[in-house]
Amino acid sequence: MNKNIMKPKVIALIPARGGSKSIPKKNLSKLHGKPLLYWSIEIALETKLIDDVYVSTDDKEIKKIAKKFGAKIHDRRKSLSNDKSLVVDLIKDFSKNYLTNKSDIIILLEPTSPFRTKKVVRNCIIKMIKNNLDSIATFEDAHINPNRTWKIKNNFPKPYIRKSIPWLPRQKLEKAYQLNGVVYGMRGLKIRKNQVGLLFGKKNSLIIPRIGVNDIDNINDLNFANAFTKTTKSKPIS
Repeated sequence: MNKNIMKPKVIALIPARGGSKSIPKKNLSKLHGKPLLYWSIEIALETKLIDDVYVSTDDKEIKKIAKKFGAKIHDRRKSLSNDKSLVVDLIKDFSKNYLTNKSDIIILLEPTSPFRTKKVVRNCIIKMIKNNLDSIATFEDAHINPNRTWKIKNNFPKPYIRKSIPWLPRQKLEKAYQLNGVVYGMRGLKIRKNQVGLLFGKKNSLIIPRIGVNDIDNINDLNFANAFTKTTKSKPIS
């Protein structure tokens, strides 16, 4: 990074509530012999551009383990810890209490994406600073092009996107991408009061390969991730 560019304060925020319907205590489930939470803490601590690492949780056991691995704790209110809570509301609450300047950056690292690399985290931060961005997120190629999706009502199918032609060959369809949740970056104090999304203002993207993303949402994902690390004899982060 250019030394002439002033570096704002950069804080990694790792959301890890205690409740989870897909896997009980999912954030403490073991991946490669360590709690799932560990891998997000470790990558944040190893990324030199990050100044502080916080785990936001409502769970006593998660707090204890997060401290053990070197993270600070943001006590997450119960109102921000249920299944219907929006992560943007957590970020608003954290920003109000921990950020001091509108240039300060939050890097959101969800524990369910343990295979992120330091390079991806670092590139998001550098891109935000160099281009004076308000927000950034990682994307990957869409699993299915939206022009090939359908609505079905009363058994009657029609293209989901009006006037789209689902029958066109892939090469003739406009390229499509999807969020993958690996990294989000944002100027926390610039989030509007009524905002629900994590991309806002002067925003940008970092497109990364789908391989190695491995979002862990259920027990099958976790089993696959453990089998992957065992087969390749490698740690999730790099």
